[in-house]
Amino acid sequence: MLAQLRRLLVISGFALFVAVSAWAQTTTIEGDVKDANGQPFKGAVIVLDRTDIKGHYQVKSDKKGHWLYTGLPFGTYDISCVVDGKTVDKVSAVKSKYGEPTEVNFDMKQAAQQQAATAQANASGQLTQEQAHGMSKEQREQYEAQLKKNEEAIKKNKALNDAYSAGQDALKAGQAETDPAKKAQDFQTAIDSFNKAGELDANQVAVWDSLAEAQYGLGLTQTGDAKTKSLDAAIDAYKKGLAIKPDTAGVYIQMGNIYGAEKKIPEATDAFNKAAQLDPSLGSKAYFNIGATMVNNGQQAQAAEYFKKATDADPKYAEAWYQLGSLLMMQGKVDAKTGSQTYPPDTATALKNYLNLEPTGKHAAEAQAMLEAMGEKVQTNIHNPAATKKH
Repeated sequence: MLAQLRRLLVISGFALFVAVSAWAQTTTIEGDVKDANGQPFKGAVIVLDRTDIKGHYQVKSDKKGHWLYTGLPFGTYDISCVVDGKTVDKVSAVKSKYGEPTEVNFDMKQAAQQQAATAQANASGQLTQEQAHGMSKEQREQYEAQLKKNEEAIKKNKALNDAYSAGQDALKAGQAETDPAKKAQDFQTAIDSFNKAGELDANQVAVWDSLAEAQYGLGLTQTGDAKTKSLDAAIDAYKKGLAIKPDTAGVYIQMGNIYGAEKKIPEATDAFNKAAQLDPSLGSKAYFNIGATMVNNGQQAQAAEYFKKATDADPKYAEAWYQLGSLLMMQGKVDAKTGSQTYPPDTATALKNYLNLEPTGKHAAEAQAMLEAMGEKVQTNIHNPAATKKH
């Protein structure tokens, strides 16, 4: 009877693990707004549009003309100052940073003067007399060269944004699609669009990360050599992003998940450990993913070590406690003479910790059953619908 119970618990206690999403750190951008008279301006709408990946935020300036937006994802933003529905000033390609806030100020008088001069120069392709005054021949030539470069950049940026947006639309469609054939088709469309964006600008981290996500999604719809090729391509895309922005912990988490899907356990372990090293706050998730990868590949004994590390990093990680307890129970031994069973010392503790953290959790019944099989008595709040069913 006990052997049947243990087999049942082993079957019900472990399923393929789902990849853990990376956690993002946040930043702050702030500044001041002045009106045409140089006085603080209240009520200006500051619009922050993230350009390296889709994101839209806005906030108003206070009575001192000050504005602040905290909790922003790390990235690059175009920031506009809007008054009465009209953009009066704009600053592009502002990169937020960790630590102290990034400062962006708006001066309406100065902005109006600059916009008028720029509009005139761009419309005519020539400098005004005032702008040209005091400029050398070389400076004029530089301006004209820059004007031409800006025109080319506008065309290139539009093509880049169009390709990236098309890729994102296809990627989201693939993730939402349920039909396998259509799902694969959507992911391939996304891959083609992101590759085009990468050809236009190979220095955009968001493009490579999105391409990796699409390649991974396609790989999960495939089998055999085709699957291996797509997953390898996802790893290559993530590496291109890391070459631009190294030491991104979340990317190593994703790479670890892909290596795990390929059953490349040493590579997966290295990636997860790298994530934990770069960002200790991701340690529990990283160690849990190593354990999950090992379980999925039949390495239960080694997996228990990493579930233990996950609980050490986060003692309130209920799922890690349950998986640890289940694995330890599988290591129980039967005395050939007496027929009694013994278990590793931490088995009951792990299961009790899970029940203390999630007394009505999805594994509560299994944890209670394992403890009872071990001869442990535990008070739980598990709800039994049959016991309260009205007749």
